[in-house]
Amino acid sequence: MNLRLEKVVPWGRSLQEYQAMFGLTDTDLQRRILDCGGGPASFNAEMHQLGHTVISCDPIYQFSAADIHQRVVESAPAVLQGVQATQQNFVWRQIRSPEHLIEIRLTAMRQFLADFPTGLEQGRYLNIALPHLPFADQAFDLALCSHLLFTYSDQLSLEFHLAAIQEMLRVASEVRLFPLLVNMTGEISPHLATIWQHFQDADCQVTIETVSYEFQRGGNQLLKIIALEKNHRA
Repeated sequence: MNLRLEKVVPWGRSLQEYQAMFGLTDTDLQRRILDCGGGPASFNAEMHQLGHTVISCDPIYQFSAADIHQRVVESAPAVLQGVQATQQNFVWRQIRSPEHLIEIRLTAMRQFLADFPTGLEQGRYLNIALPHLPFADQAFDLALCSHLLFTYSDQLSLEFHLAAIQEMLRVASEVRLFPLLVNMTGEISPHLATIWQHFQDADCQVTIETVSYEFQRGGNQLLKIIALEKNHRA
């Protein structure tokens, strides 16, 4: 993938946010987890410190920690300005203000950057982009994807979504996607209904669950897809 770093807005979330976004239980944290589109989140770093195993995939991992840090520094003022201009689109509860948001995100990204060189050597961060994952069937128990699928429905086609989710289901028995809204619009992704029906027809267990996390107004639901045992044996 010919990714240009100057076109990327790095945006990292913490383990605490992952737990809230994806409804992760203590049992879930013990599972083999794949984080697709993980970006500069501190999820992997914090999980590693706790003795848990996460593999994070993102094309941004082709760049050095120094380059990613520079892009974070360059992007933060524009992000702050954009959020300040659209404050009505967000729920200011756990995150108290646009300035607090930037503080939280920068803290998570600093944790990521400190861990990234070592994690890269250990194979915890992989320069891989959906919809192709170079893992064996059912290599993971749980695949997560936040703020990529559905979020960028105006840029990523329905066909891309279907291929990406099918690939995640190939390598993991369960997939969780968050949120279900298109970026900045507050509207449910136009792909959701078709994706729901597609995987229902494929004999998967498909549910929408409300979670405790809501920052984008109305964005407090995830899509959970579980491949039934007969799908694994197929």
